Amino acid sequence: MSGNLDNWLPPLLLEKEVSDFLKASWRGDQEVEDEEGEGDEKFYKLLKCLGTPPAVTTLRVNTRAADRHAIAKQLKTELEKQYTDRGSNPPPIVVHPALKDVLVVPSRGPNPKPPEVTKEVIVDQSCGMAVLRGADVFVLGIMGAPSYLAAGETVAVYADLEGQCRKGLKEEYRERKVYVGCGVMQLSRDQIFCSAQVKLRGVGIKMTRPLFEAPSLDDILPGLLFAQNLPSIVCSLVLDPHPGELVIDMCASPGGKTNHIATLMNNEGRVVALDKTAMKIEKMQCNLSRWQISCVDCYAHDSTKCSQPDTEINGPPPYPPGSFDRVLLDVPCSALGQRPMLRNRMTLKSLQSYASYQRKFIETGVELLKPGGTLVYSTCTITMEENEHQVAWILDKYPCMKLAPQTPHLGDVGRPCKGLISGHLEMLQRYDPSSDTSKSKYFTDNDTIGFFIAKFVKVKD
Repeated sequence: MSGNLDNWLPPLLLEKEVSDFLKASWRGDQEVEDEEGEGDEKFYKLLKCLGTPPAVTTLRVNTRAADRHAIAKQLKTELEKQYTDRGSNPPPIVVHPALKDVLVVPSRGPNPKPPEVTKEVIVDQSCGMAVLRGADVFVLGIMGAPSYLAAGETVAVYADLEGQCRKGLKEEYRERKVYVGCGVMQLSRDQIFCSAQVKLRGVGIKMTRPLFEAPSLDDILPGLLFAQNLPSIVCSLVLDPHPGELVIDMCASPGGKTNHIATLMNNEGRVVALDKTAMKIEKMQCNLSRWQISCVDCYAHDSTKCSQPDTEINGPPPYPPGSFDRVLLDVPCSALGQRPMLRNRMTLKSLQSYASYQRKFIETGVELLKPGGTLVYSTCTITMEENEHQVAWILDKYPCMKLAPQTPHLGDVGRPCKGLISGHLEMLQRYDPSSDTSKSKYFTDNDTIGFFIAKFVKVKD
């Protein structure tokens, strides 16, 4: 990406106690003094990266339906239509050099705000983050807009960093906000805030000059493409499921990894996908049906309570211990690796609660795994407490669980941690968006979300 990001997006804003805790963690838990604030500099760089979107959009293709080169041609046609409306040429579509089911679309920007655009629309933070990843502005995300704003007018879109903008604000918003791009109003202000007929899920602003240009992928080739962050794609490949196996995805929502696992199995065998929320299960089932996947059984169930002796494997949970060939544990986490993230109000108490909660899933996952089976543990966060420290805990508590090398291994190795030797760290895979990008094997992999992967094999008695 071109331009100085310091002129555009601020670093991720954290609560002070959380920032201080993470900063201390980022200096390392080895007994080595931080020289000249090097750890603090690295931490600031990390926060800056987390406040910006990744440099590429990664798309996993449905290899059961078509060849990725053929899908790339169809995607090119769709993007040409989209960018004709924007008045610019679409970005190139790159076939990933190492991953056979991945297409990569580079982003462009940052684009400065045109000086002639003076009218401002305020959107909520989640909407602003979606715009930074290529989305248009949906009506539901619009918080404030000037009086007499008409459909067809060009506006500057700002995301509310404080969450203080009241719905329907007419005056200028003076709290902290961040510019995310310009677009054309699809509806008037009165239609957005005063009409009962407006669909809350409809597009309110068509983004024509976003701060970062990324393709809008909403409903584009849904049976052939799945927008998914690269480390999440790698996670399922590391699990390496085979046709005919019995696999469980214990924390399956939103379902991207479940879909990938079933695709890698060629829809042969059985995948059990669990999530506590029935609504999320329905969304997963919808995504699976789009790809014509039938080998997945989805259940609304608490995964920490899905192992129980004297039960049956063929129906809903719980299941007998030692039942599954492979276990995916993409556990609930603090999600501090997600990008772009403009503001996070998580308290230190909440942050520190995740590690003990994650261990409940780990205990059940180890119990459900067959001897000789594979368990993959992953998070989308940056904290050592939820990543390397958990690996050290697993190795100490479960002598039957041994770390295994990962293929593919496109990220960094693990960070130094008490309880782990250098050989262990080399088998871990950490994606740090602030790391030295010159060490990346491929340009497609040097700017991702923060993510962590550990692979274990259960030793047979």
